[in-house]
Amino acid sequence: MSLKTRLLGLAAALMIIASVASWLAYRELSEDIIERWGQQVAEIQVRYDSARLLQSLEREIGLARQMADSSTLVNWATSPEDKALQRDAIREMESFRSNFRDNSYFVALRDSRRYYYNNADNEFADDQFRYILAPDKPEDAWFFQLIEEGRNFHLNVNPDTELGVTKLWIDVLMRDEEDRIVGMVGTGLDLDAFLQDIVDIDQEGITTLFVDYNGAIQLYRDRNYIDFASIIKPEGQKSTVDLLFDNPEDKQKVLGMLQLLKNRGGATGAVESSFVTVDGRKHLAGVAFLPAIGWFEITLLDLEALLPRSYLWPLVAVFLTSLLVTLILFHLIIRSRILKPLVSLESAVEKVRGGSFALPYLEKPDNEIGRLASHFETMTDTLEHSTRELERKVAQRTDELNRLARIDALTGLKNRRGLDEALDEEIQRAKRQNTGFGLIWLDIDHFKAVNDELGHQTGDDILCRVALWLKAGVRPYDHPGRWGGDEFVVVLSPCDEDTLCQIAARIRETIERDSIRTGTPVTVSVGGYLCQPGDNVDTILRQADQALYRVKQQGRNKVLITDGSGQEINPA
Repeated sequence: MSLKTRLLGLAAALMIIASVASWLAYRELSEDIIERWGQQVAEIQVRYDSARLLQSLEREIGLARQMADSSTLVNWATSPEDKALQRDAIREMESFRSNFRDNSYFVALRDSRRYYYNNADNEFADDQFRYILAPDKPEDAWFFQLIEEGRNFHLNVNPDTELGVTKLWIDVLMRDEEDRIVGMVGTGLDLDAFLQDIVDIDQEGITTLFVDYNGAIQLYRDRNYIDFASIIKPEGQKSTVDLLFDNPEDKQKVLGMLQLLKNRGGATGAVESSFVTVDGRKHLAGVAFLPAIGWFEITLLDLEALLPRSYLWPLVAVFLTSLLVTLILFHLIIRSRILKPLVSLESAVEKVRGGSFALPYLEKPDNEIGRLASHFETMTDTLEHSTRELERKVAQRTDELNRLARIDALTGLKNRRGLDEALDEEIQRAKRQNTGFGLIWLDIDHFKAVNDELGHQTGDDILCRVALWLKAGVRPYDHPGRWGGDEFVVVLSPCDEDTLCQIAARIRETIERDSIRTGTPVTVSVGGYLCQPGDNVDTILRQADQALYRVKQQGRNKVLITDGSGQEINPA
């Protein structure tokens, strides 16, 4: 391939690299822009959705509180058997009915447990009494629960089986002059209509839901997720907001945002946001607390639906066009200013590339190309010398790297690779000489607790000390090494049963004794195996590991050696 082709290829490669880098930068930048825009939109949308909900509810809540403060209703609730008070109270209730948005109301008396109700169709005119609330009926538990908790105000999504309706109920306690709870009043908003007006507003890419103080879903476009009658359910049985997310991290994010807003005490206008995954698509979740009703508003924005990346493709087209023009101009400049003057150097470069440093005669005109030719000759001589020196250093460095590759950097012992090689050598020797050898496998007891309590620096110091004590406890021709973590392995050869048991016991005792002197006492569990001729690596390591495992089961800080039949040589 000619130098011209190489240079143009290099130029093209550089342009491609620049294109890829620019494309990646564009993707990151566009994603950052979209995310920043999404966060702003999320805060605006959260506040907008919160305002729409509060606008729909504040008037109804205010009317319900006025109704609860009505002296006519309070007097009747105090004396529910008084017919005159009852007539006045019913007229008062009916006057409120026409003012409520849903043209419905309810009144529940504490002492008599009577429940009164009328709807927009005035279906129960002159017969507002519907039923008696029973404390043992699950569907009536909400009334007694609110009375017991003394909540002056409560929102609750609940089906009324007696009336056959499902509504968003606004519950307000009635109290007499002595602040005693005498009943409960309120109104209900048709759930389907309310969801359509406030939640399911058909905005592409925007999902709105409302949850109560404990995260139970109260308003959501899918009724199957709504937690009806939340107040009477134990925490573990509620349909909470985390059910909408499959990823445990996303669940924790959303619940964490709710908790953070709780901790702020309902600061006005506070909004938290974070990215989550819903149905496999990335969404931005915005959360706000509505202290007026004790709920959280959550908005999920599908950024890909709101601002598709395709909107930014014209920028990509402009970039690619500019890149193509730049490449053409670069090609013309390289060809006219650089390539032609360098043709005379091509044969010399070819010879050097082929490994020959005997250069042909080079023309050296009095210009940059001539100086380049002179520099090339000088460079060739230097390159020849450097190449030979480099080859020598590479060979030397390779030998050093081969040695370092088998040494554990922390302890200075053999690492796993070095131990594998030593073990392979002993296995081959055992086959040739029909003799056995020993393998000791030990680890530091409760080493994780040491790391957790004293820190990893102390843990590393202990590993280094154990390595020193291990080297002191074996013979000069044995092979101690660090298998990994807090596990150490020693290959003993030559070795018999007595030698294996003695060295293993000495290692355990030395570490326990000398570590006490350092002020950080540690113990080790030791498993050993007397290897037999013909054993392979897997068998040897499995037998030693099983021995170590049995030591740990027996209480640690012990030694257990097994032979080829799996029998203990020194049960301890």
